Amino acid sequence: MTVTSDSFADGETIPNAFVFTGCGGQNQSPQLSWSGVPNGAKSFAITCFDPDAPTGCGYWHWLTFNLPANTTSIGAGSGTGKSPAGGRSGYNDFGATAYAGPCPPKGDSAHTYVFTVYALDVESVAGADERTTGATLLFKMRGHVLASGSLSGRFGH
Repeated sequence: MTVTSDSFADGETIPNAFVFTGCGGQNQSPQLSWSGVPNGAKSFAITCFDPDAPTGCGYWHWLTFNLPANTTSIGAGSGTGKSPAGGRSGYNDFGATAYAGPCPPKGDSAHTYVFTVYALDVESVAGADERTTGATLLFKMRGHVLASGSLSGRFGH
């Protein structure tokens, strides 16, 4: 699958509109589109993960799942404070069930933020709800991922 965004180009700096408020941003989720969806896709999940976070295991910024099979894009801001396109949001590492934008520790070099869209062969991820964490969501999707694609952006301050 191919994931693109009108909000920023792959590998480029993430604009302040999509950065967490504590780091000077507006904390809007970015616009995302995807194509090359395999036959049999019944839903989608989206994650945003920072593998550079100084935690030893990365940092989950956004988890949304159970997006309907006819969804091929989400608008900017659609994951801010809610779940986009009728999906559900899981529990990110900020302790919230909504998008939380980039905000690496001051002094760190720029972090990479990986937005991944998963095409699933189920309409809903069994047992996933607003308390589901990133690692748990990936585990619950195991065996149901038909394809995935990612887009990465960078941010530092």
